[in-house]
Amino acid sequence: MQNSEKLKNFLTLEIIPDLEEAIDEMFSMIEKAKMASIADKEELQELQEMHAECKDIVAEIDAGDMPEEEAAELLEELMDMKTEK
Repeated sequence: MQNSEKLKNFLTLEIIPDLEEAIDEMFSMIEKAKMASIADKEELQELQEMHAECKDIVAEIDAGDMPEEEAAELLEELMDMKTEK
C-alpha cells in the first residue's frame, strides 16, 4: 500500500473521527455551560481548522495531487502526534 493510501486511511479511520468527537464534546460542554470562555472558543476553532485541513488532505490524495514523499512525512508526523496523546 502506498503512503498516500495509508495516510488517507489513517485520516479517515482515526484522526477525522477523533476530531469530530472532540468538536462534538466541545459543543456539548459549551451548550451545557450556556457560554464559552475565550480559551474554549480558541480550542474549538483549532479543532475545526484541523478537521478542515484533514479533509483537504484527503481531497488532495483523492485528486492524485499529493507526492508520496509528502504523504510519508505527514503520516509519520500524525502517527507521532497520535501516540503522544
